[in-house]
Amino acid sequence: MSHQPLAGKVALVTGGSRGIGAATALRLADDGADVAITYVSSAEQAKSVVSRIEQHGVRGEAFASDQADPQQAASLVDKVMAAFGRLDILVNNAGIFVTGPIDAAETDLEAMDRQYAVNVAGVVAVTRAAAKVMGEGGRIVSLSSTAADRAVFPNLGDYSATKAAITAYTRAWARDLGRRGITVNAVQTSSISTDMNPDVGSFADVQRSMNALGRFGRPEEMAAAIAFLAGPEAGFVTGATLNVDGGFSA
Repeated sequence: MSHQPLAGKVALVTGGSRGIGAATALRLADDGADVAITYVSSAEQAKSVVSRIEQHGVRGEAFASDQADPQQAASLVDKVMAAFGRLDILVNNAGIFVTGPIDAAETDLEAMDRQYAVNVAGVVAVTRAAAKVMGEGGRIVSLSSTAADRAVFPNLGDYSATKAAITAYTRAWARDLGRRGITVNAVQTSSISTDMNPDVGSFADVQRSMNALGRFGRPEEMAAAIAFLAGPEAGFVTGATLNVDGGFSA
């Protein structure tokens, strides 16, 4: 195996301007892939990530694309194809986290609807568009959460349901695309230190106490798992859900 197992491949990482998405984009670039990322509002951060991607000697490009609007998915994939000429790896990373109880009048229903649009409808739309242009050996990896399996805190219903949908889609898409030699897998995480889930404060302390390793994970540790599933050595892994959660699910 060469030091760059993804040389000659093109990857698209949604939500790649920060956190797990940025770490994944940089890891795939280090493995030799040209990498496209998407962003919504953080143009400067996206530009910085592209610059760091290019430091690995590969091509990088950032595209503004709001995953809450599924209509943008097809044009996003068209833009990636126009810029790079192919698409081998899709990492469905973009997602948001909104909480609220089912029975509270003050629950922000508009925010819940946007969460569903981003976490489910947008992922489905991008995957549909990408699957049409991928060839044999294609890789689709979606970010899910251990909340798909366990609602260990109140107020997680809507978020948990969005992630459970992605985990279920993963299994079904693996069946749909297996005949074409395209693998589809999900990575479920719990406590990774990002802007969305910082590793400081009382809630962070509770999370640490609930996993076997007693610490938060780093975005780079998630990226390593995603890179494995995106690489040639995972050719016989499909329809799988890999927990990268510090033993939270143990």
